[in-house]
Amino acid sequence: MNLKETVFALSEADGASGSESKASETALAMLKKYCPDAEIINGNVIGKFGTYSNDKKLLVLDAHIDQIGFVVTYITDDGFIKVGNIGGIDRRLLPAQPIVIHGKENIRGVICSVPPHLTKGDGKVLAVDDIAIDTGMSKNELEKIVSLGDSVTFDVKCKSLLNERITGGALDDRCGVASILYALELLQGCETKYNVAVIFSTQEELGERGAKIGAYQLDADIALAVDVSFAYTNGENEKKCGYLGKGAMIGISPCLSRNISMELINTAKSANLPYQIEVMNGLTSTNADQYSVSRDGAEVCTVSIPLRNMHTPVEVIDLTDVRYTAELLAKYIGG
Repeated sequence: MNLKETVFALSEADGASGSESKASETALAMLKKYCPDAEIINGNVIGKFGTYSNDKKLLVLDAHIDQIGFVVTYITDDGFIKVGNIGGIDRRLLPAQPIVIHGKENIRGVICSVPPHLTKGDGKVLAVDDIAIDTGMSKNELEKIVSLGDSVTFDVKCKSLLNERITGGALDDRCGVASILYALELLQGCETKYNVAVIFSTQEELGERGAKIGAYQLDADIALAVDVSFAYTNGENEKKCGYLGKGAMIGISPCLSRNISMELINTAKSANLPYQIEVMNGLTSTNADQYSVSRDGAEVCTVSIPLRNMHTPVEVIDLTDVRYTAELLAKYIGG
């Protein structure tokens, strides 16, 4: 598979939390190559990889398919669209951002921005209630196409940067989806230590809701949540960040299985794969938190891809980290 093309296609598919159908259908088409019986169940994309054996534990690979965005809440008399946020959006960057409203047809617009000349240097971070979207259309025109509750996403395409780095929106967590697909590519024709199921889950940004029902349905023995985590940029606390290009971030936390964490670390060492340690002192705020307490619980770990500028339209990853993550998953599952 062409990893860059896969990441680009996944990232550019619309799919704000609660409205993931286009992103899910894109991922489903890709997953069917490896899991022919894959289907969408309660919004989640779920497939079983390879043959199953009664004497093997079930390992679930999870990556969330949804992205942050907005929801239409009101159309003003003068034709501006008001919205609420879906997920944790960085409000500092909202003025003048191009967006797409996903109504009966897609409509492009921009978030209004007050010129600095008129703010007297007193510009402030917009509250969500202050956001207004300008499409150039009247209220009557908009109401024929846009309904209250329609989703809104940033209007952004992926772009290549130097070497293996790329920027775009929704790389959280479409790059995780891509890494799982690449791992399955590496595992084709191989004997696996586990029965393997894959889920690309919905509504992670709203509290891991898709993973909650998926975890109950699949009833995993082991679950690996493949997500993104913070990559060091400039000025952050380096102890809380990973680094681009230095491999997957293996999670260690009181709510994760230390046994699985160490097995992943030892797998990386044996395979000469670069890796990083991510220590969390409580819940991980990823789908791993759902699998660890579903039914009678599962052994769970996070495997994260370093990402800069999280929850913005200019997220940055290094494709080598996506490959390293896939290779780690494949080595761990295949032995």
